[in-house]
Order: sequence, then C-alpha cells, then structure tokens
Amino acid sequence: MDTSIAPFILAGPIWNIISNSSAFGIFILGVLVFMSLTSWAIIFAKYREFRAVEAENNKFLQTFRRARSLSEAIGQAKSHSSAPVSHIFLAGYNELTEIVGAKNEGGGLQEVKHSLADEDLASVEMVMDKTHNEQIGKLERRVIFLASTANSAPFMGLLGTVVGIMDAFWSIGERGSASLAVVAPGIAEALLATIVGLGAAIPAVIAYNWANSKLKYANDFSQNFILEFLARVRREVR
Repeated sequence: MDTSIAPFILAGPIWNIISNSSAFGIFILGVLVFMSLTSWAIIFAKYREFRAVEAENNKFLQTFRRARSLSEAIGQAKSHSSAPVSHIFLAGYNELTEIVGAKNEGGGLQEVKHSLADEDLASVEMVMDKTHNEQIGKLERRVIFLASTANSAPFMGLLGTVVGIMDAFWSIGERGSASLAVVAPGIAEALLATIVGLGAAIPAVIAYNWANSKLKYANDFSQNFILEFLARVRREVR
C-alpha cells in the first residue's frame, strides 16, 4: 500500500466511527481532544520558557561572579529580567541596602560603619526566599494541567469505552442478533475512546515528569545562588 495515502484511508473509517457515535461518546472524544491539544500547547510553551530561563540564569550568574562588587551587578540584573535569579538578586540587594542604610545613617554598601548581625543576614535571606518562591511559582503555571490530563484522560477514555460497549449490547438486545454488523459500531466507538484517551495521557505524563525535572533544576539553581549571594555579602559587607 502506498504510505502517502494511508492516512486518508485511516481517516475515513475514523470519521465514520465518530459520525455514528452516540452524543455522549462524541462529548468524551471532544473533551479528550481539547485536553490533548491544550497539553501540547503547554508543552511547547514550557519548552521555550525553560530554555530561556536556563540561558538567562547562566548569563546572569556569570556576570554576578565577574562583578567586583555587588553594586556592579545591578545593571546586569535589570537587563536579564527573564532570569529568576536576577529578581532574587535585586530583592536581596534592595533589602541589604535598606538594612545598611538604616545602620549607617543613609550610607551605602561602600560606606559601612557598623557590621551586619546574623538577624540582618537572616532578613535578607527571607526576602530572597520569598522572591525565589514567587519565581518558581511562575514557572509552575499550567504544569498542573499536564498532571490533570495524565491522570484523568485514561479514565475518561475508559468511560467512553464502557459507554460504547453498553451501546453494543443494547443493539444486540434490540435486534436480537449478535452479528458483527450489530456490535461493530459500539465496539469501534469504545476502542476509539480508549485510543484517544491514551493518546492524550501518554504525552502529558512524559511532559509532566520532564517539567518537574526542569523545575527542580531551577529551584536548586536559585537556592544555590542565594547561598552564594549571602557568602559574598559576608565577605564584602561584614
């Protein structure tokens, strides 16, 4: 068989199955198709987002390490606005500046007259942790939909399968015959619901696990940056 026309031959029977399906079966298929398309849209969007975040995080971290002082990294932090660590840095730097200003009567980080106490560093760390949680929360947006699709799509497909089998048995009872022509439409509807359910769930499961690994990497990266920032504050300010 010519493989170039195989999809069109396959599409014909599938369309016939859908056109002969019950209203409930069509509803189940519609929901599953919507979940599948939405999942793929989220997958592509998250792929671009995670790739951009990782690149910007690495660029800013290199700039931060090359800076001779904390204040030198301010401009780069503002120019890398898509990097979560730049927001974390700005939050920590602003809190540190306020604390030092209060201790030194408005003086900046370069005019430290009184050393920072442990509670001051704890305050900076809490502000950075809060910003870190906010940034990770932004990256987590819409990932939950992948988990919902992965968990619910197989069961919705199974529901459509059960309805299709029930329809097949109902046809047998109405016509008093168990011939293939009687049971085939219901069985075909049932199998189609199973296929679409699995087709929606399997990519969602894989993408959800992938997204979780990326989120863990981003979380660890940010936590390590906070520790590096605090260590640098101890060297430069205390």
